[in-house]
Amino acid sequence: MKFTKHQRVEILEGDLTPMIDMTFQLIAFFMLLINFSEVDRAEEITLPSSVLAVAPEVRPDYQIILNLEPSGKVKFEGQEFDQIDMLGPIFRKEISAAAREDVTNPGDIAVIIRSHEDTPTGLVQDLIAKCQEESLESFSLRVKEQVRR
Repeated sequence: MKFTKHQRVEILEGDLTPMIDMTFQLIAFFMLLINFSEVDRAEEITLPSSVLAVAPEVRPDYQIILNLEPSGKVKFEGQEFDQIDMLGPIFRKEISAAAREDVTNPGDIAVIIRSHEDTPTGLVQDLIAKCQEESLESFSLRVKEQVRR
């Protein structure tokens, strides 16, 4: 009878480090791709209500979302502007950014105005006039949609 020496059996384990690294990279990637449209919404803006409001059917190729307060302050992408007249350079920068995304005609850029319900109509008109000075011609006013009864 011959006795054999027991060989030591090694347990092979996969290295999970690359998989964990890849998981964190994917998380970081998707965090950067989340919809930043919430940044454009100022919480202190209470939109007026309208029964006639209809949600847009098609999202524009390029849009500028402006939040107008009753005091005349305008919020755009987290920045606050005390006067409507200060928006000219911002509009020109956005027109250049739209051109890089193949929207070459400033008239094709949708300007979405989210005005507080207590904002005087004259301020909204002043904001539209400032946009028109920079060749922006497509406007939408945001309101809360009321259910028809």
